[in-house]
Amino acid sequence: MNRREMLKKAGVAVAASSVFGPVYAQAAPTIRWRLASSFPKSLDTIFGAADILAERVSQLTGGKFQIRTFPSGEIVPGLQVLDGVQQGTVEVGHTAMYYYVGKNLAMAFDTALPFGLNARQQNAWWYYGGGIEAIRDLLSDFNVINFPGGNTGAQMGGWWRKEISSLADLKGIKMRIPGIGGQVWSRLGVVPQAIAGGEIYPALERGTVDSAEWVGPYDDEKLGFYKVAKFYYYPGWWEPGPGLSFIVNVNEWKKLPKDYQLAFEAAAAEANVHMMAKYDAQNPPALQRLLKNGVKLRKFSNEILKAAQKAAFEIYEEEAAKNASFKKIYTPWKKFRDESYRVMAVHELGYEQFAFPGI
Repeated sequence: MNRREMLKKAGVAVAASSVFGPVYAQAAPTIRWRLASSFPKSLDTIFGAADILAERVSQLTGGKFQIRTFPSGEIVPGLQVLDGVQQGTVEVGHTAMYYYVGKNLAMAFDTALPFGLNARQQNAWWYYGGGIEAIRDLLSDFNVINFPGGNTGAQMGGWWRKEISSLADLKGIKMRIPGIGGQVWSRLGVVPQAIAGGEIYPALERGTVDSAEWVGPYDDEKLGFYKVAKFYYYPGWWEPGPGLSFIVNVNEWKKLPKDYQLAFEAAAAEANVHMMAKYDAQNPPALQRLLKNGVKLRKFSNEILKAAQKAAFEIYEEEAAKNASFKKIYTPWKKFRDESYRVMAVHELGYEQFAFPGI
């Protein structure tokens, strides 16, 4: 469905529910869903997107469609949300699909690829570049349907116990980093480590890892990484605009009345917008606080960035040669990416390079 037509129809549904409120309230069924998040409540901006979804769905349906949100681990483990929704343990989940690249590397397109799309480009690809349709085709094998559900914006390059300036400095570095980003770092000599969020701080403190990536200033400050690793690198080239998704069990989705489906889609779109806006408001003061606490901001050298970019696209080409579902998405995605890069380099980057001050 055309995105603009979807929003128009959602508006009609909401207007109709307002005009015919009493009749609608009597006729509409009461539906209660459970939402399993991959994130803890302490990450209020990320987890908060699920609360926005639930609140708005309830408002748009006169309280008839209720969604109860559960943080990571309360119903299913954070990295098993896809399985929980697929199997019907819960009706809906809020997660990052690149957590499931072990099932198919193409899952990463729904979240982020190293040197891929920034947040605005990710939304453009989702809504108008064929992204949602491509991912839904991929997810049809898993009995779920996806809806964009937030973005953190370009992430930071993580916390490092010592400075790194060249490829030689990377050899043997143990870094907490999952997914394709970890595969790229591995080709540069880094040893990727899979560590849950709650275990990162003690691992850095003890020296079990030499570096760890998480999200950005606001969330990283909460977890206290600056107390045990003073060098804060940028940019997080492996997550230039990582998007999150609400995923719904297909069988449960089909049971919903059409106006409930429209309410859900509109609420998901609102949650998607709010997360990015909130991060853009919270990250600047958080970064200033980190700097006042002695954090040393560093940029990855061009040598490291160029080598990482080369390794990333080698991985994509290798995967496309052996994974038909990856290639099916990768080919049009790369064309969209390249065209978007060229245009944004003119008006967006041209303005930002002149107008944005340094730290």
